[in-house]
Amino acid sequence: MEKLKCTISYDGTHFFGSQIQPNKRTVQGEIERALQKMHDGKHIRIYASGRTDTGVHAKGQVFHFETYLSIPERNWKRALNSLLPDDIYVHEVKRVAADFHAQFDCVAKEYRYFILQNKEKDVFRRHFTYHYPYVLDLSQMKRACELFQGTHDFTSFCAAGSSVKGSKVRTLYEVRVEQKKDEIMILLRGDGFLYNMVRIIVGVLLDVGNGRLKADDIPVLIAAKDREKVSKTAPANGLFLWDVIYES
Repeated sequence: MEKLKCTISYDGTHFFGSQIQPNKRTVQGEIERALQKMHDGKHIRIYASGRTDTGVHAKGQVFHFETYLSIPERNWKRALNSLLPDDIYVHEVKRVAADFHAQFDCVAKEYRYFILQNKEKDVFRRHFTYHYPYVLDLSQMKRACELFQGTHDFTSFCAAGSSVKGSKVRTLYEVRVEQKKDEIMILLRGDGFLYNMVRIIVGVLLDVGNGRLKADDIPVLIAAKDREKVSKTAPANGLFLWDVIYES
């Protein structure tokens, strides 16, 4: 048996998230179906770096699996892409050490959220940006980004129904907002993320940008450790898992 690590991208629009669910179309389900065909009907389980929700996209998701097949890496990529639907693409397949784990060996993740600032809706970008045609103060949003950086208890920024157990302390290495023409990009890179944490933070940054909140409210919201004190969750369609980072 050997272990393989795969880097993939997917359009999450027509998936009920990445993790397998009964009678639902998922990224894991499609990939395991392709692997089963390659292994003559034997089920091969994949282990991802983490899950993404319904409608969330990925530019650089990572998973691993074990196989008894001896196939060159480049042929793995070609074979999987020939069996997968058009909204999933395998970028790279590499052999890794037997003790590698896509989730537990991950040291950081990067998410990016895209906001469309046009007055008019763009039907061709509706699945990949959140249409928000209101005026935003980017200088205040940038100040708020700085206050999110560092190690904090992010209980206020975790979905109320989350099943996360234990500490909700996470470290955000970088939080940044940029505007290019009609699109705003919010980047978050950290050692881990709670359920809906990125989308809740985006919601808060939008409230800072439109004046409902001040940048200086961020430390107060963090200290509250209360989800009810914080803004609504931003929609899924603007969110991308951009990169999964490993030490080596």
